[in-house]
Amino acid sequence: MAPMPEGYAVCRTIGPMRLLAEEDTKLADPGVRWVPGFSALGPAFYTSLRPTPLPSPPYWVGWSDAVAREIGMRQDWRSDAVLAALTGQALFEGSAPLATVYSGHQFGVWAGQLGDGRAILLGETDTGWELQLKGAGRTPYSRMGDGRAVLRSSIREFLCSEAVHALGIPTTRALCVTGSDDPVVREEIETAAVVTRAAPSFVRFGHFEHFAAANRVDELRALADYVIDRFYPACRHDARFAHFDGNAYAAFLEAVSERTAALLAQWQSVGFCHGVMNTDNMSILGLTIDYGPFQFLDGFDPRHICNHSDTGGRYAYNQQPNVAYWNLFCLAQALLPLIGDQEIAVAALQSYKTVFPDRYEARMRAKLGLPSPAPDDRALVEGILKLLAQEKVDYTIFWRRLADHKAGGDPAAVRDLFLDRAGIDAWLAAFEERHAQVPAAQAAQSMRRANPKFVLRNHLGQQAIEAAQRKDFSGVATLLELLQSPFEDHAGHEAYAGFPPDWASTIEISCSS
Repeated sequence: MAPMPEGYAVCRTIGPMRLLAEEDTKLADPGVRWVPGFSALGPAFYTSLRPTPLPSPPYWVGWSDAVAREIGMRQDWRSDAVLAALTGQALFEGSAPLATVYSGHQFGVWAGQLGDGRAILLGETDTGWELQLKGAGRTPYSRMGDGRAVLRSSIREFLCSEAVHALGIPTTRALCVTGSDDPVVREEIETAAVVTRAAPSFVRFGHFEHFAAANRVDELRALADYVIDRFYPACRHDARFAHFDGNAYAAFLEAVSERTAALLAQWQSVGFCHGVMNTDNMSILGLTIDYGPFQFLDGFDPRHICNHSDTGGRYAYNQQPNVAYWNLFCLAQALLPLIGDQEIAVAALQSYKTVFPDRYEARMRAKLGLPSPAPDDRALVEGILKLLAQEKVDYTIFWRRLADHKAGGDPAAVRDLFLDRAGIDAWLAAFEERHAQVPAAQAAQSMRRANPKFVLRNHLGQQAIEAAQRKDFSGVATLLELLQSPFEDHAGHEAYAGFPPDWASTIEISCSS
């Protein structure tokens, strides 16, 4: 295993930042209490500072009461006082905000020190959730940036976090988006916003790379022990890791590899493209994290690139599983000082190669309504994917129409998606033959649970964003309602499940936000 790349950039502090002071006014928290979490690791892992306030008057853009309930907030949590705290104008009583330091590989190249350049962790609640403000101002890790997020990207992250959760895919969550008329310069002048994100932990692969690159083994061990004890305790004693002979760090690497493999199988099965799978954007808990230039596929194109900045196609849809494994290899390099043996570290990665295909095939069988595997299932899956790619058939609409057909709908609705009628007819015949021993009602129910009617397509997000830029937030609320129950029919909202308009293909999503 090659050594970690050299290079350990010194962070630069750009412009004024708000350091914590005892005289800062604090607010009563809306029903949650703060407990020591990541902050207990000590100042080597973060910088304590408070958010930079959004200028008055801030306003609510969108919110998820479901997330508020999970966090344990009161029913009347959405108050002026909370709005002030979520836009940096005040602090919650008991919280101790901080920005964490990490490093990472970006587009396959070692980037040195990175860190929370515009995200500030408020702390951890006694219900087990970390709350983080994204777009909360400069930190020591802003790297010449302004520390802000814009309304456009904030709405996209808010909606997609909740949409991915409703699809059953592990993800960070989003409590709300708050906005301000404060101008922010990107490709053009936009307005500022903050996304309040929630997760059990925001620790990334890059946190481990940071300390390994600097040969700070004590801090590396402290971080690994913290994550293992909090989130992977079985790595220290579970019999399924007995082959590592008590090496908890190797067991940890294997467990992360398996969670990551399962996550990628879910992404691929629903046609989700992340867009920026840098190692600093990979969750150590196997969560979908850092929604930037993401996209759900419209027409099925395995080589689709959703990130306008990804000129080389490194993060194309069909490359995501391999990139995830590459990122895990980087994590293995970082953990090698703790694992102690290169061969053991490599062995800890191997389960990815079996877990990913097993989980992916299981997901695709569910989409096909097949309760148990059979020898020809892989050919059935590969056959339909080839037909979909051949004509770039809409991925979500095909699968939903197939589910409706199994529930008694007209097969013409499926056939009409294809010019190659002979090809789809032959595949449908094989599909029905495979279903000969599966009760139709059972298959239909399974397929409707596995094939969403609604996903966050780029054009839907864009329409909600453009309305929000005019201070009309109803589109955000409507999309959230649909995306929180994406498998339901939602009568009267068929337009949200229809084909994308021609202009949707001209939308360019980049890393700029």
